[in-house]
Amino acid sequence: MRHDLGKSGSNAGTTSFGTRSNAVWGKGRRRYLLLLGLVVLASATAAATVTTAVSAAPRTGFVPDSLRAKAQKNPDAVFQVLIQGSEGTQLDQLRAALDQAKKKHPGHARGLTRKFKLLPSVVAEVTGEQLNDLATSDAVAVVTEDAPVRAVAYGNLQTWPQTIGTQWGPAPKNADFPTIAVVDSGIQVRSDFSGRIRTQVDFTGGEGNSSGDGFGHGTLVAGLAAGGVRNYSGVEPRADIVSLDVLDDQGAGRASDVLAACDWILQNKDKYDIRIANFSINAGSDGGVLNDPLDRAVEALWLNGVVVVTAAGNYAVDGAESGVGYAPANDPFVITVGASDTNNTVSASDDFAAPWSAWGPTQNGFRKPEVSAPGRVLNGPAPVESTMYVENPTRKVADGYMWMSGTSFAAPVVSGAAATLLSRHPGWTPDQVKGALMASASVPNGYSSIGALGVGIVNITGAIAASGLANPNVGLNRFVVTDAATGLRRFDGAGWAATAATNAAWNQASWSSASWSSASWSSASWSSASWSSASWSSASWSSASWSSASWSSASWSSMFAAE
Repeated sequence: MRHDLGKSGSNAGTTSFGTRSNAVWGKGRRRYLLLLGLVVLASATAAATVTTAVSAAPRTGFVPDSLRAKAQKNPDAVFQVLIQGSEGTQLDQLRAALDQAKKKHPGHARGLTRKFKLLPSVVAEVTGEQLNDLATSDAVAVVTEDAPVRAVAYGNLQTWPQTIGTQWGPAPKNADFPTIAVVDSGIQVRSDFSGRIRTQVDFTGGEGNSSGDGFGHGTLVAGLAAGGVRNYSGVEPRADIVSLDVLDDQGAGRASDVLAACDWILQNKDKYDIRIANFSINAGSDGGVLNDPLDRAVEALWLNGVVVVTAAGNYAVDGAESGVGYAPANDPFVITVGASDTNNTVSASDDFAAPWSAWGPTQNGFRKPEVSAPGRVLNGPAPVESTMYVENPTRKVADGYMWMSGTSFAAPVVSGAAATLLSRHPGWTPDQVKGALMASASVPNGYSSIGALGVGIVNITGAIAASGLANPNVGLNRFVVTDAATGLRRFDGAGWAATAATNAAWNQASWSSASWSSASWSSASWSSASWSSASWSSASWSSASWSSASWSSASWSSMFAAE
């Protein structure tokens, strides 16, 4: 299996950190993202609080309520904090307190990063659990977040966020931002994601795989979905992230590692509030939706509450129809994303499909992709020592930032869009998220809505306002059953195949004009395009059209999309 920068891949072993409640923090409420703001030194009121705390038993240093809550709800996340020592405390004592907290609660945080002569204070990276211990240390008086100081909270040097209607303004009151699971090459802990990487799990087994992100692809994918640094902000910089590493430092891995990541998501989605899973990889065989285990895995996620977003692939040639033959992109339930080119304008009216963006029917006759998003020449973060960054020096745009192209990078744009939708509509199901994105998609001038861009280009503003949502999966949902052994919902592929073989019109009702009255495409064109008995015939999928030559390693010869 190979990774989809141009294509895609996977790898895995397992490392994870336990979650432990803490009496110091109290029960706490639901996880909230780190808010950007100024670092404020303790006032006279805060100092009084410290004095009171010191005299109490047990002693507790001053920590703002917002930081306490985030550390309680994100025990594995990394926080950059300013630690002020108690009166008479020496720097060596603060260092010892940090070392003791790290020894007791190992994690990804680096510990001490900076110290000052002016006052007994240090800057440190600590996990939520380590922060908890520091607050009870006699050496520590005050712990505050070393939050970024910015004139503007979010922004991007490129125009593509405006093209899709990114919502960077003040969030609605009580907006509830979900977690995005990024199944990729890992994610570097850096300021782009300050405090929002909930946990990191390595499925590669460690061999040939650096900690964090040795390949670089996962960090860029995460940055496009949820990066929070000015000039390089992603679509939803307030969403939390879970990093599931399935690719080694060369971008290679195995489908079994991706399956393990899917299994982990299913088991931990409630713990980490995972509502979206991004797969910028083509990891399965060309066996089709009835035979590929990865299709079964992403269906299990989708049918049990997780929006699955996948990259279509980069193997089209000069814009010609290529078919979409690899899991998970070929699964009919999930949102498969093609790559558009913004034509260097804000308006989507003159956008067009990237010539290498895969599109067309799957082995089972489903048209893919459903939607597209900007995927050509996108800037994003990458570790400076990562393979992708080092091997592509001409794509560097700033230290630790580079541009890349591919459906791999269009997919996280849609994952970020899904996070924005769910922050406004937390009760929406994956089917409703998919329906809103499709029904509101922007259609460029002259586009027929049945080709390489799917039904059009993602329009977040329109999707938020969508109402009376049609369900693009309603025809498939007739074949969803509850597994007696696990209690989980699953797709009865055999039942669907038997029906489709005898009734070519099985899906037409779900694309009627009544169902899609607000859609930007005609029911006549999409009803036949979404699934066609003709495209599923044995003649259409003969050895001539799906020969080993067309799906050989030659079609994956380049890791990156050609420009």
